[in-house]
Amino acid sequence: MTRFASGNLWVFVVALAAFVLLPLGSARASDELDRFVQEELSASGVPGITYGAVIDGEIRAAQWGEVEKGSNTPVTAQTGFLTGSVTKSFTALAIMQLVEAGDVALDAPVSTYLDIFADGAPQAAITVRQLLSHTSGYSTLQGNMTHEGLELSDAPLARRAQDIAALTPAHLPGVQWEYSNANYVLAGRVIETVSALSYADYITQNVLVPAGMTNSFVNTGPRDPRLAIGHKPWLGSKRAIKADDTGTDDADVSGGRARALAYAPQGGLVSTGGDLALYLAMMMNGEDDLITAQAKKLMMRPANDASPYYGLGWFLDPETGLVYHSGNSPGFEALASMIPAQRKGAANMVNAASGIGFGETGYLRSGVNAIALGLENDGVRAGWGPKSFYLMVMSGPLIFILCMMWAWHHRAAIRAKTGPMRIVSIWLPLITTSALAASVVLVVPRVFGASLRTIYTFVPDMGLAMIGVAVLGVMWAVMRIVIAYTGPSSVPRPDGV
Repeated sequence: MTRFASGNLWVFVVALAAFVLLPLGSARASDELDRFVQEELSASGVPGITYGAVIDGEIRAAQWGEVEKGSNTPVTAQTGFLTGSVTKSFTALAIMQLVEAGDVALDAPVSTYLDIFADGAPQAAITVRQLLSHTSGYSTLQGNMTHEGLELSDAPLARRAQDIAALTPAHLPGVQWEYSNANYVLAGRVIETVSALSYADYITQNVLVPAGMTNSFVNTGPRDPRLAIGHKPWLGSKRAIKADDTGTDDADVSGGRARALAYAPQGGLVSTGGDLALYLAMMMNGEDDLITAQAKKLMMRPANDASPYYGLGWFLDPETGLVYHSGNSPGFEALASMIPAQRKGAANMVNAASGIGFGETGYLRSGVNAIALGLENDGVRAGWGPKSFYLMVMSGPLIFILCMMWAWHHRAAIRAKTGPMRIVSIWLPLITTSALAASVVLVVPRVFGASLRTIYTFVPDMGLAMIGVAVLGVMWAVMRIVIAYTGPSSVPRPDGV
């Protein structure tokens, strides 16, 4: 049930000719773009970037920097970067192929294709369109939940989809828009069940090959040698991911592959700037190829009343006509942007995740696409607001360690406290630090839409600091209580006794 038939062969031929005839590996955009990238690579700490654009029908591509920080190995036109959630547009495109083949209906309940939904459950009524438009009711937090024990033998994407299907959505289907990776895990599983192909095989055979994206592939783990080394923020700088979470022994490699397969439909595509430029050109060409021109337009307009700023796999800016999607994977970030009315598009990916306040990549990524498209860079360099927040959180564990040292040094004074203030002084810190710990464990994940483990995966220094604040704060408060009620003079005595 594959889409790529002989009628689409011309698409592959044209795309391949574009790669042969245009000097993608050596082309540079304007001097302005080159200067901007060189400056911002240094300012953001990003080791390398790959870029591609389609302007007036011409594909341009360039790359700067290193595959790994300090390696002196340059990024080339063939160096792959994880695209993160830009992958969602590929998943949506694959669904549209199946819709046009008559195998899937956009407004049919997803339970029509996946029998993992319980009869009568609210989530059984979620439609395919609602999945693709993030109006299913699943929350951001539900989409970012951690799935343990994924094994290759269990069909990891099927297992993860089953776990999600068992969740009661945070909202009723079709009522509210909320971005959730859960939607695209289920959409990926629909692709597998309807096509009888793995997600990776379907995308390769029916999207990447016919689009001529010869340097792109779905990440199935362990780390592919064609993939640049990702970098995570660490103490204001960037630290290379020396070994991804696939490890080296057989068990870890199996586990890493299982995780890569389970998360592929939401963010597992690896690509280059040149390949993404070809993809954007195809989306804007107004022709019937991978899908019909009508289906492309459908993907790039509001999906329903609850989704005015999101289509099917794409964010929308009605005022400017911009269609875009960003991507964030551990150690990588991406941004793909189009102005379909002008048939202009640009994409870039960096092999480093953004820090908070220090080492942020947003200004770099938005600026590259803005320059290519002739727009103002609406990105903002990090001010002292986020920097102060970062410094405050990072200093928290040290402050509590110093507080514990102070408490031990002044233990006699703590034991000597008397009267009502003794109770307040000794017990109030436990109440406040417990509230702080509860907010870190319960409130922060809801605010960020991610568990502490997920925060640690993407921003390890911040994640460790948050855990340190929660644990060490309570430890300091408990230590003061123990000091107060133990040791000499722990109980006040009358004078002269």
